[in-house]
Amino acid sequence: MSTPGARPVPPDDRYRRGARRTGAEPLAASWEPAGRPRGGRARGLKGWVANYGWRVYAVPVLLVLTALVVLDTATPGDDAGDGKSGQAMVTTTTQGPPVASETPPVKVDPVNIPTAVLPDGPKFSEQGAGTWQVVPGTTAQVGQGATLYKYAIAVEDGVEAADYGGDREAFARTIDGVLADNRSWIGTGQVAMQRVDDEQAADFVVSLTTTTTTHKLCGVQIQYETSCWQPTTKRVVINTARWVRGAKVFSNDLSTYRAYVINHEVGHALRNNHEGCKEHGQPAPVMMQQTFGVANDYVAQLNEVDSSNRGVVPNDGKVCTPNAFPVAPR
Repeated sequence: MSTPGARPVPPDDRYRRGARRTGAEPLAASWEPAGRPRGGRARGLKGWVANYGWRVYAVPVLLVLTALVVLDTATPGDDAGDGKSGQAMVTTTTQGPPVASETPPVKVDPVNIPTAVLPDGPKFSEQGAGTWQVVPGTTAQVGQGATLYKYAIAVEDGVEAADYGGDREAFARTIDGVLADNRSWIGTGQVAMQRVDDEQAADFVVSLTTTTTTHKLCGVQIQYETSCWQPTTKRVVINTARWVRGAKVFSNDLSTYRAYVINHEVGHALRNNHEGCKEHGQPAPVMMQQTFGVANDYVAQLNEVDSSNRGVVPNDGKVCTPNAFPVAPR
C-alpha cells in the first residue's frame, strides 16, 4: 500500500547513501569505507591507507603473531631420561615397583640383541648402608622333602620404599608365595621350606639389596647388573636394579622375572650350579643365567670373563624360552 502524498522512491535508489527508506525495509549497512574519496580511487600505499585505514597495519601484525603461536606450539619439550644403566629414567615419584600389566610382552630377539643390558625403567636404590633389617613373620612348613630349609627375609637399610612398593610385609609375602609354589623347589620332592624371622636360625636370608652393596658382595666380573648367592653371609642377594626393572628376555613380565630371580638364587643356596639351555625351543632351566639371556652362545660369551662360570654353558646354538620355576612346564 502506498502512502498518499509520498514521493515514490525507485527500488535501486533506496540503498543509495542519504536516500530515504520506508519503515518496513531492513537496515542496509554501507560497505563503502567512510573515508573513501568519491569520484575515483586513490592509488598506491596512500590509496590503501585512505581506503582501509588502520586495517593496513593490523593485518601484517596479526599474521606475525599467528606464526609465532604456531611455532611455539610445535616445539617439543625436554626428554625425561637417557636409558643408561643405574640412572633414573623418570623424574616423577614412583609410588611402587612396576608390576606386570595386561599388555602382551614385547618380544625380543634373544640372540641378536644384548639381552644382558638392564631394561629402561624407574629409578632404583643404588647406595645402601650394608646392613639389613629382617621383616618380621613366619610361615608353616611347605613341601614334604627330606631336607628342610629355613629362610628369613630382609631389606637393606637405604633401600627406598618405592623399590618394594612401600610395604615390606607385601614384599615378604611375594617371596613366601614363590617358595611355596608347587612349581618351585618344593615341587621337586626333595626339599621343604619354612620362613623364620631370626637370621641366626635361617639357612639363607633373601635380602633386597642396593646395587652398590650387591657389587661388593657379588663381584663385577660381568659388567651387567645381577643378583647372587653369597655363602659367607648366607644371603640370597636380590639386586634392586633387577627387582625394579627385570630383564630383557622377560620383556615387561616383571612378576615372572621376580619369581625367576628368587628361584635361581635360592637354587644356589640349595647347592645347585649354573646350567645352559638343554633343549632348543624349550623352557630354560631355572639355573640358567636368564638375567643375561636364554641363548647359549650369548651367555657363554659373557662367561668368558668370569672364571667361575667359564665353559659352563656350551657354544652350541641352542636357544630356550624364559622360565621362572625349577619344575618347568612342558
